[in-house]
Amino acid sequence: MSGREPTFFDVEWKVGKQRFLRVYIDRIAKPAAVMSDAAGTFLREDSGQGGAAEVVHDPYPKISHSDCERVSQQLSLILDVEDLIPGPGYVLEVSSPGLDRALKKAADFERFKGRLAKISTSEPVGEAKFFEGRLAGFADGKVRMELKGKEARTVEVPLEAIRKANLVVEF
Repeated sequence: MSGREPTFFDVEWKVGKQRFLRVYIDRIAKPAAVMSDAAGTFLREDSGQGGAAEVVHDPYPKISHSDCERVSQQLSLILDVEDLIPGPGYVLEVSSPGLDRALKKAADFERFKGRLAKISTSEPVGEAKFFEGRLAGFADGKVRMELKGKEARTVEVPLEAIRKANLVVEF
């Protein structure tokens, strides 16, 4: 185990035939001067002692099945003891955000810089409401994205215009 406990990433509550509580957990990055390239290789900058940059562990360790199980047991106990979900039973599911995880905050777009993503907007940005390309970071309230196609270009999508954004799984 990395020594850092998972944190809550997102929560969904659905009521239908069953009441369903889905909790997504993730980890906060280790504080370090770390850079990553588009392939996800992580390097620590030269410490200034004559050595080259060294490869380090992913600053965002993955969520394991045992992490989900532990959080589920702890959360279930708290919800039941405190009677935070009154009424008949509910289903609790604890999960990682997944490979196609939602991107919600400015930090998400910076964290996954270089990764392929899909963004849809509530209003057209330029002439489009849908974008797919490589994340190029976040600045001045806008997500930068490099689009490929007939004419490669970079677009800037205002964060408040984004309806939905997800990573795209690449193999």
